[in-house]
Amino acid sequence: MRARARRQETRGLGRSDFLSLTLALALPASPPCPLAPLSPCPLIFAMLRFALFAPLALLAGAPVLEFRGTAERPSAVFSRPAEEGMHLVTIAFGAEDIDSVTTVKAEARRLIALNVAVPKGRTETRTFLVDVRRPEFSGGRVALKARESGAPDWDDQLSLEFIGPTARARVVSVQPTPSATVRIFLAGDSTVTNQNFEPYVGWGQVFPLFVGDRAVVANHAESGRALRSFQGERRLDKILAQLRSGDFVLIQFGHNDQKEKGEGVGAFTTYAARLKAYVDAVQAKGGKPVLVTAVARRRFDPQGQVVESLGDFPEAVRRVAKERGLPLIDLNTASKQVYQALGVDRSKLALLHYPANTFPGQTEPLRDDTHFSAYGAYEMARCVVEGVRTGVPELAAFLAPTVKPFDPTHPDGPAQVVIPASSLVKGDKPEGK
Repeated sequence: MRARARRQETRGLGRSDFLSLTLALALPASPPCPLAPLSPCPLIFAMLRFALFAPLALLAGAPVLEFRGTAERPSAVFSRPAEEGMHLVTIAFGAEDIDSVTTVKAEARRLIALNVAVPKGRTETRTFLVDVRRPEFSGGRVALKARESGAPDWDDQLSLEFIGPTARARVVSVQPTPSATVRIFLAGDSTVTNQNFEPYVGWGQVFPLFVGDRAVVANHAESGRALRSFQGERRLDKILAQLRSGDFVLIQFGHNDQKEKGEGVGAFTTYAARLKAYVDAVQAKGGKPVLVTAVARRRFDPQGQVVESLGDFPEAVRRVAKERGLPLIDLNTASKQVYQALGVDRSKLALLHYPANTFPGQTEPLRDDTHFSAYGAYEMARCVVEGVRTGVPELAAFLAPTVKPFDPTHPDGPAQVVIPASSLVKGDKPEGK
C-alpha cells in the first residue's frame, strides 16, 4: 500500500518537476535565541538551506515526497522551484502505523495547517493555497532590505515545512490555482509581517490558517515600515501590479508612522492623507480596501488597566473608514481587550518576555511589548478574523468553514494554543517598537 501511494504521488507531481526538491530534517529543537548575531542575508539563507536541505536530499538520491517525523528528527522542509503566482498544494495526512499529528508552514513560516490529527490506519487529504512572489514587477522592483534577499518569501522556491514527532504527510500534488482564486493582500509593519525566525510571529503569519481554499493570503507587510516608507520601497506598487478586480487589501499601519516628526506631520494630517491615497490606488484597480487599526502595544497603568500607546492613529483610521464608507477592523480595541482579559502577568505570554540567560548569548532581559509570540499572534489573528466575520461580509465568504466566533474579552488560554516552532529558530529582532 505504501509503495503504491508513493508511485501515485510521484506521478502526480512529475519526477522532473521535483528534480530539485530538497528535504531537511531538524535536530531536536534547542531554546531559540532571538538576540543571536544571525543576520538573514542571502549568504546566511544559502548556508542554512544547504546545511538543512542538502544532506537528506543527497542521501535519498531521488525526490522525497513523504515526511515521517520522529522524536529525534521532528521537522522537515520540502522546497521546489516555483513560478511567481498562486499554487494549489494537496497534502495527504496520516499513516498505517501510528496516530499522527502534523503541522504545516509554507514559505516564511506561514501557518497553513495546525496539529492535524489523523488516527492510525486512516488518511485525510487537504488542499492549501500558497502565494509565491518575486521582488520584480512590471515597471520596477521592490527595494528589499538586506535581510530579505534570499529569504523564503522572496526566493524562487515554494517551501513547505512539516513539523511534529509523529507527523505523517505526503505531498500529493502542486498545481496552478483556479482562475477565480482571490488574493487577500496584507500591507503593514512588523506586527503583521511573516517573521523569518522564531520566536517572533506576526498576526499575518497565522491568518492563512483561517482562510478557506478559494482565497490565498499574500502578506507583503514588512518590519519597520510606515505608510510612506512602504510606498517608497515600492511595496505598494508590487501589490498594485498583482491586484485584480475583486481582490482584498487589508491595511494596518501606525506604529512607525507615529515616530515621524516635522511641521504638520500627524495622525489626522499626513497619515490620514497617505491612507486615503492607498485607498484610492487600490480602488482604482478594482480592489477592495479594508482598514485595520494598529494593534495595541501591551501597556498597563499602575491600576492594571490597559492604556493606549498609539495616540490618535487608531482614531484617524476609524475616521477615514467612516468618511470613505470602508469596512473597518478595529484591531486596536480588540487587542486591548485581549490584554485586559489576560491581565498584567499572563499578557506577557502573548508578547516576548524572557529573563536574562533564557537563551544562549542573551545576557540582558528581553522585554518586548510590541512583537508577538506564536500564542499572541494567534490571538491577534483571531481578532482580525472575527472583525472580518462580523463586519466584512464580502471577505467573510472566503473564511474557512471551521472558523468559530471569537470574543476578545475571553481569549484562548496560553495552554490551549500550541504551535510547534520552526526548525530555523534564531534571528534578529524585527525593526519597530
